[in-house]
Formats: sequence, structure tokens, C-alpha cells
Amino acid sequence: MAKISAAEVNKLRKATGAGMMDCKKALVEVDGDFDKAIEVLRKKGQKVAAKRADRESSEGAAIAKVNDDNTKGVVISLNCETDFVAKNEDFVALAQSLAELALDYSTKEELLAADYKGITVQDKLTEQTGVIGEKIEIGAFKTLQAPFVGSYIHAGNKIAVVTGLSANVDGADEAAKNVSMQAAAMNPVALNEDGVDQSTIDKEIEIAKDQLRQEGKPEEMLDNIAKGKIKRFFKDNTLVNQDYIKGNKESVADYVKSVDASLTVVGFERVALGE
Repeated sequence: MAKISAAEVNKLRKATGAGMMDCKKALVEVDGDFDKAIEVLRKKGQKVAAKRADRESSEGAAIAKVNDDNTKGVVISLNCETDFVAKNEDFVALAQSLAELALDYSTKEELLAADYKGITVQDKLTEQTGVIGEKIEIGAFKTLQAPFVGSYIHAGNKIAVVTGLSANVDGADEAAKNVSMQAAAMNPVALNEDGVDQSTIDKEIEIAKDQLRQEGKPEEMLDNIAKGKIKRFFKDNTLVNQDYIKGNKESVADYVKSVDASLTVVGFERVALGE
């Protein structure tokens, strides 16, 4: 049996994130062969992943990243089972590095197949499932491209948002961050009226009519009154029409125009854990 040094164990621990005892056991099992020891730990992760495949992974870290020239943003969530793991520094660091890597890809499937320090992202997640003992997976994956993209991550990595603006002007960075904070706090259903699904509009109209009937309003008046209620729905639930939470009776669209008269919000993507 090969004698396993503390330095070898530490090297494997740094490479995989596994505990010291797990690393030592893996090295002992393969007589000190470093690459084979990594395989042992990965197979352990596969076994744990198979056992926990049906577990809920509603905790984790939602991360937003923007590229160097602020023209593309990505929001992902790295999901786990417990808040304890979600707050672990190594887990959050992994989420950050995967979000950075995600900027180079367009879909979650591409990200999972991408190289991460010599193995695929999917293999890394499987490995970490074995290390942590919880189901670890990429949950949400959303991208946004615009002339200027900014971001915001809510405290505790529970909500992350990227927002696209129509131009890179003075003050665009602060404006994009502030609008991202708005989206994080107010959870709009769409950017503007045009982005609201017709099915959502139809549902809101029916809800409004039912409320009006209960109030005793005549049937022939329902359509006109419901239209007014839909306008209110658009104001409360579409990003650019919402009251700007940091402003004084101005909409988000008005706030952005106060930064630059020609500036508009052209898109946003929001990820919240558990939603």
C-alpha cells in the first residue's frame, strides 16, 4: 500500500473541494494515483446524485454577470437543497465562476457541456454533489443582449437581475442597476404592455368582471370598466410603467429619461430562488 502524504491529500482537496478524509480514502484506494482518485470521488458523486435525483433543490445562489463591454448579461441559479449549503463560501464562489463562464454560451445545455478546469460543468456539478452530499444543479439560465447591460444581485443571492438599456450614455451603469433593483423588488410580469401574454390579459379581464359582478355592476358596463382595470394592471405589473420605487411619483420610463432624454429600457431578465 502506497504511503499517502498530507501534501497529496491537500492537493486533491484543492482540486475537488472534497473533505480531507474523503480525499485520503480515495488516494489509499488507488495507491496514490491522483487522476484515479479524482475518478473515485466523481463516481461517489454519481452515486449520491442518483440517490438524490428526486429531491427538491429550491435553495442556492442566483447570480448575475455582465461582460466587459456591458453588451451581454447572464443570470443563472446554482441550486442546492438547503440554505446551509447555499450560504457556504465555496458554493457561492462556484456559482460565481459558473455565471462568468455562462457569458460565453447561449443555453443551459451548452453551459453544462462546457469545459470547467478539465472536466465538463455537468461533471463538476456531479462531483460537488458527492462532496456536499446534496443535489446540485443549474436551475435558471437567462441571457440578455443590449447596447448597455447592467445588473443587480439582491442580498443573500436570492434574486438576480440584468437590465438592458438602449444606449451606453453617461449614467447608464447606475440607471441599469437601479432599474434592476426595481425589477428585483417589484417582480414585473413583462417589460411593457406588448410583453404581456394574451392569456394573462384574458385572465385579468375575467377576474375584473367577476369582481364587478359581485359589486352589482350591470353586465353592459363590465367591458368598459374592465378595460380600465387592465390599464391599472399594466401600470402595476409592467416594468417601464411601474412607479419608480426610488423616485417621487415618476414611472421607471420617466426615471430613465431623466438620465438621458433618449434613453429607454429595452429588456430585463430576473431569476429568484423558489419561483
